[in-house]
Amino acid sequence: MTVVTAQTEPAVPPVDQVPGQAAAETGEFWVEPATTSVDEVTPDDARGEVAQDEAHADVTPDEDTADEVASEDVPAEVAQDAQDFGAYVRAGGWAFALKVARSVRPGGEAPGETRKVSAKGFAELAGCSPERVMRYYKAWDKAADDGLVPYFEALAPGQDVELPDSDVWHSYYVSRNSASSDRGTAIAAAAEAEGIRPTKALEVAENPTALRAAILADPSTAKAARAALLDRLQEDPALQTEMARDIARTDDLKKAVASETQAASRIGYVRQIVENGQVKTPAGQTIDAPAELRAEAERHLSLIDELDENEDTSEWASEAFDSMKDIVAQTIQADPELRLQERRTKFYSSLQKATKVFEELTFDDVDDLDTIYEDDMLQRLEELQEAITTCITTLRKVAPGK
Repeated sequence: MTVVTAQTEPAVPPVDQVPGQAAAETGEFWVEPATTSVDEVTPDDARGEVAQDEAHADVTPDEDTADEVASEDVPAEVAQDAQDFGAYVRAGGWAFALKVARSVRPGGEAPGETRKVSAKGFAELAGCSPERVMRYYKAWDKAADDGLVPYFEALAPGQDVELPDSDVWHSYYVSRNSASSDRGTAIAAAAEAEGIRPTKALEVAENPTALRAAILADPSTAKAARAALLDRLQEDPALQTEMARDIARTDDLKKAVASETQAASRIGYVRQIVENGQVKTPAGQTIDAPAELRAEAERHLSLIDELDENEDTSEWASEAFDSMKDIVAQTIQADPELRLQERRTKFYSSLQKATKVFEELTFDDVDDLDTIYEDDMLQRLEELQEAITTCITTLRKVAPGK
C-alpha cells in the first residue's frame, strides 16, 4: 500500500499529510489532534468502519449526492480530508510513523549530514512530546528489522514507500512508556498470549482503582479476576501465603474454607471408592469395596459432577458420605472376620494414641513439680493404672499358652 504524496519542493506539503503537516525544513509539522490521539484509534476501529461501509455499499446515493461528488467544485480542503481519511483507514498508524521515519534523524547521524531533524525538534514542531515521537520511531525501527519497511537511512523527507497493513500496527507500536519496563514487558506478553492488544492490559494495570471498581460492581469481572488469581497463585508462593493469611484473619472466609474443605474431603472419599475400588473403614483399615458400595458411589459421584460450577456441593457431599458410611458399616457387620479385624484395628489404634499421650507426660522438671501439683492429678493416674492393670489381666487370660 502506498500513501501518495507530492514530490515537489520541500515547502510543498505532501498530499497524504494531515492538515498542518509539512516537510521538516518548513517548520510546519503535523500536530496530533488534542481530543482524539492516534493512540486511541485502533486497527479494530478502522476495520469496523470499513465493514460498515461495505455493509452499506449497495445503498445508492441520491442524485444530489452523486452530482456533488462528481462535481469539480469540491473544496480542496474536503478532498484533502477524504484522502487523509482513506490513507489512515488503509495504513493505520503507519501513515504517521512514516512521517516520523522520513523526517527524524536516526541515531549516529550528525545534524549537518542530513536534512532531517532530531526527535525533540520534530516534537516541538508537531506540538507533542518527544516520547510520543519516539514511540512511533521505535515502532518503525522494529518493523524495519523484520523487513516490513525500509530503514531510516533509506528514507528522505517527503519520500513515499509501501506501507504495511494496519492490522499489524499494534504488533509494533506500544502507546505507553510503562510497556518498556520489565513489568510492562511481562504484561504485554501475557496480553498477547490471551489474544488481546497489549495496550488494553497496560491500561488496566495502570488504573488499579478502576479495576477494583469493576470487580466490586460487576460479577463477571469479579469471576474473571478470581480465575486469574487462581492461576497466579500456582506460580507465586508469596501470594499464596498472603492470601492464606487474609483468609485466616477473616472469620467468614475461614468458615467458608472449612466448609468447602470438608465437602472436598468427602467427595474425595467417594471418588476414591469409584476409581480405586477400595474404602477405608472407621477403624482405619483399607478393604476392597463391595459391588453395592461401588455402584452407590458411582451414582452419587455422577450427580455431583453434573452440578454447575457455582452450585453448592456441601449438601450433596454430605449425603454421599453418609450413604457410603452406612453401606461400609453394614458390610463390616455382615462379615464376622471383617468385624473381628475392625475391632482389632480399633483397639490397636486406641492403644497407640494412649501410649503416645502418656509418653508425653514427663517429669523433667522435678524441682518445680510442687508448683503444678493438683489433687486430681494423682487420682486420675491411679484410675488409669487400675484400667491398665485390668486390660493386662484380661489379655493375659486369652494369650496363647495361658
